[in-house]
Amino acid sequence: MGAVEERVAALGLTLPETPAPVAAYRPAVLDGSRVYVSGQLPFVAGRLPEVGHVGELVGLVTPQRARELARLCALNAVAAIASVVGELDRVQRVVKVTGFVSSDPSFTGQPGVVDGASELLGEVFGEAGVHARSAVGVAALPLGAPVEVEVIAHVRD
Repeated sequence: MGAVEERVAALGLTLPETPAPVAAYRPAVLDGSRVYVSGQLPFVAGRLPEVGHVGELVGLVTPQRARELARLCALNAVAAIASVVGELDRVQRVVKVTGFVSSDPSFTGQPGVVDGASELLGEVFGEAGVHARSAVGVAALPLGAPVEVEVIAHVRD
């Protein structure tokens, strides 16, 4: 077990099986020294624990819950990276994260939601997990997911 896997275990986390694609794509692709991770939904054991739009109004997914779901997306992204590179210690830098938040029209707190993913990546990879990022509000996401996260990482040979 490498240092990154030990950090994952110390956080009380277990890398899940890489979620199966919901359409015609691969969860992650290694291209030279870059891993491109497809948008990851917050699947837990093959299902979404929550669906709907994020916002402050009654009946919506709360921003705090969406932040937790973004963490799950990031954990699934780490699993996808591992599926193509094997040893997570090969990750030299998480370069870019893009988070999509299925937002109620009045909701503007997308950066706070996507912080859940960014923080998880920092906890897992340390300084190498600090990245550039975009947090985007969208009208809808696949399967009704409240949040989706994609990642680009640089790996050593």
